[in-house]
Amino acid sequence: MNVIKKQIARLFLSSLFLPSLLLLSISNFSFAELPKDIQWETNTDSPEWSSDKALKGGIMRYSIPSFPPTLRTVGPDSNNAFRSNLLDNQMPLVELHPNTDEVIPLLATHWAYDKDGKTVHYKINPLAKWSDGENVTADDFVFALELNRSKHIIAPWYNKHYTEQVIDVIKHDLHTISIVGATPKPQKDLHIFYSILPRAKHFHQLDSNWVAKYNWKTEPNTGAYQISKIKKGKSLTFTRKINWWANELPYLRNRFNPDAVILKVVRDPNTAFKYFQRGELDTFNITLPKLWHNKAQGPMFDKGFIHKIQFHNDIEQSASGIFLNLNNEVLADIRVRQAIASALNFQQVIDVILRGDYQRLPTFHTGYGPYSNNKIKPIEFNLNNSIDLLEQAGWNNKDSLGIRIKNNQRLSFKISYGNKLYEPQILLLSEEAKKAGIEITPYYLDSTSFYKNVIEKKHDMAWLGWSTGLRPAYWQHFHSDNANKTQTNNITNLANIEIDGLIERYRDETNEKNRIQLAHSIEKKVNEKTVFIPATMKTFTRSAFWRWLILPKNEGTKSSESLFNPFNIRFGGLFWIDSKMKFQSLAAKKSGDGFEPVTIINTQFKPL
Repeated sequence: MNVIKKQIARLFLSSLFLPSLLLLSISNFSFAELPKDIQWETNTDSPEWSSDKALKGGIMRYSIPSFPPTLRTVGPDSNNAFRSNLLDNQMPLVELHPNTDEVIPLLATHWAYDKDGKTVHYKINPLAKWSDGENVTADDFVFALELNRSKHIIAPWYNKHYTEQVIDVIKHDLHTISIVGATPKPQKDLHIFYSILPRAKHFHQLDSNWVAKYNWKTEPNTGAYQISKIKKGKSLTFTRKINWWANELPYLRNRFNPDAVILKVVRDPNTAFKYFQRGELDTFNITLPKLWHNKAQGPMFDKGFIHKIQFHNDIEQSASGIFLNLNNEVLADIRVRQAIASALNFQQVIDVILRGDYQRLPTFHTGYGPYSNNKIKPIEFNLNNSIDLLEQAGWNNKDSLGIRIKNNQRLSFKISYGNKLYEPQILLLSEEAKKAGIEITPYYLDSTSFYKNVIEKKHDMAWLGWSTGLRPAYWQHFHSDNANKTQTNNITNLANIEIDGLIERYRDETNEKNRIQLAHSIEKKVNEKTVFIPATMKTFTRSAFWRWLILPKNEGTKSSESLFNPFNIRFGGLFWIDSKMKFQSLAAKKSGDGFEPVTIINTQFKPL
């Protein structure tokens, strides 16, 4: 998911506000007057990152682990892994260049910053169209604010954020709007924290039936692809718009090249890999060492039909690790949480299972430049320390299996996870934890059920990784406003007055130096609570792909989380399908011929 849309979907902020008396709301006037002295900006001069050799056509096929529970991007059950495919086809007004981080135009052609430090004015591209042919106008942005504030969507975070943080969307004419935020911020940050995606006003009817009515409706979008076929439980097909309005725009041309993308539901990753090896899927993520070193080999690789690539990126690290639910009365004791952290041998996981390719993730927000507190280190594996902490907490007895007991209760937890590829790591960690008398039982759920289990706070422990943004996101994960409520991202249920105060100060701080200091303080305080146990991190993505998928000369960008993401506006859609090469390859495969094997290692953006 790209940076700005990730912030919309994930960056749960909160503050009190006083609306500006100087800005006129569209709710009271048909048009509001723009300030007379604003200076419009645009940027069409930054280097493009696609290839002019790209070819249109063909069908790309890849797998997803479960069928989505809804096609809505807000409301109940919408916070699932599939949602990124929908959001990536809903363009923001502007984006950040994936190599330079400069602001670049998308739905907007121009932007201007208000003197108040919290308002951005935008000119919407008059060419912009919805997938049903209707024009995108200022009314769609005004309506988006109304929808996000509506109780009918049953999305408390959206209601709160788009009331307390995005104060207003003001219509000046058919293609000019202003977005007003709650507090001043650095100019680039305004695009991130106060961004809003348009919603097709002509499509939606906001009433008490909205959630059920739009559960399986295909919402009009502005991106290159739209859902064209749904086979419930089996697959979803996205088709490229032949006359997409943005086909020839800077930064978008020569991208999003396949005619269609088929997402096939394959629940078991081992089965999915077999489909890939047979040529029924075009690409497969082989980032995990077990796949890269062990499984990604054999005749199809040796004969050059399937290529491998390791591409180093330089991005914010996913907050990947184990989240402890404080609603569990045993986990409410910090000594128990610290004991669990001390009993998890992540270095053994790195050495044995991850083949030394990964590193230990230091803390929740890693890779955020000056905002990251690089002084923080994770709790190291130390069984003696774990045992001492448990005995201090009164877990002094053991049952016949060596698991600690207190008041006739076993020190036993279920760890939820949604990807079977991580199972070996969990099993190794749980075996080591038994030596301290802690039982950790793996609890696998398919990805849809897993997200539902976690977002409803039904887990003891959960292994997952959050998507990232340009700035640390504290309010959504650690503020008490989001604790003890379903459908929020505070899945540890941490509620601490001191941390709340720091988060609120961070949210409202306009001085970057002070914001960075506050970020370091928050990270330190959260780390001390031991509600999140960091797992591992990597600085690369790895893929296997059939030779008819072609990448640009430089393969990807500094921000590429995946090289074969077909939709992502910021870094995706760079590859294309060479139909002649596919025909040639299938003929050679049938005859028993082959090609030179190919393994690519690109370190251009490898962090120093």
